[in-house]
Amino acid sequence: MRSRHEWMRSEVSEARLVAEDTRLIEFTALGRWQRFEPGSHIYVRARIGDGVATRTYTCLPAPPDRIRIAVKRHANSRGGSRFMWGLAVGDAAEITVPENRFELSWRNAPYLLVAGGIGVTPIYGMTLALLARGVPLRVVYGGRRRRTMAFADELEACLGNRLELFAADEGRRIDLVAEIAALPDEAELYICGPIGMLEAAKSAWSAARRPVGRLRYEVFGDSGEFVEAPFQVEVARRNVLVDVRPDQTLLEALAEAGVEMISDCRRGECGLCAVEVLGADSPIDHRDVFFSAVQKQEGNRMCACVSRFAGGRAVIDVGYRP
Repeated sequence: MRSRHEWMRSEVSEARLVAEDTRLIEFTALGRWQRFEPGSHIYVRARIGDGVATRTYTCLPAPPDRIRIAVKRHANSRGGSRFMWGLAVGDAAEITVPENRFELSWRNAPYLLVAGGIGVTPIYGMTLALLARGVPLRVVYGGRRRRTMAFADELEACLGNRLELFAADEGRRIDLVAEIAALPDEAELYICGPIGMLEAAKSAWSAARRPVGRLRYEVFGDSGEFVEAPFQVEVARRNVLVDVRPDQTLLEALAEAGVEMISDCRRGECGLCAVEVLGADSPIDHRDVFFSAVQKQEGNRMCACVSRFAGGRAVIDVGYRP
């Protein structure tokens, strides 16, 4: 397991808009960390109501003694974006030393970088790093409206015709099948965006018989089919009934109730926190990239760290035996 968080105190040194609904926040950390590569992320302790929750944000390019992130404002936030948008210069914050699960391979092959919405945050840093090394690349960036697409102007300035923007309100959609078909055999694809985009990319990549190792992706766990709603889970063999609030994950709620769990990434990628679904009166809102489309359709397992039920009550088995 790779998640061994090293927490440190920090102070907000800058906060400003970089798009209509996206805020850049810069931290001056009161500690030391090694130089981090593009694709790295930090965890932030967010105060939500009377409790504290952990939220993950990608690190942006920043001066050596600073850490920068970008936070999208969500109308249906579980509390994280509201807390982050409430931070002001001079406020204290607890953050972790950066870690990386979305590393660039640094092969000399052509790169296709694809971003969807706030998924541009790792793609932006990767773009600058690859440009600095003179590696051939193309960047494709989609969003709902141009004015909500953070760092679009910066990417245009440094990429020119190697960037293509797709704003949905202008009737433009990314054609992943065509983008992949146009790639040389040795090319690599890095993509970050909502679940639907990632699943489409995985399907298109597989259909094109491309090497699995040359597709890398990252997901943000707040992109689901349903708006977050409260639900209950009964834990089989434990005689435990757990209430899950809209502003917390199933994994967090189980931990609060004293139900032992194994977990690592907390991003829907590793599958360690997967639970069995023995019965439910509402659909599962799968928000992970661990399970295949077929497994999700079967509906008998889910990743507790990001996926949730659309409401109602369910019976689960956590699998972990003390």
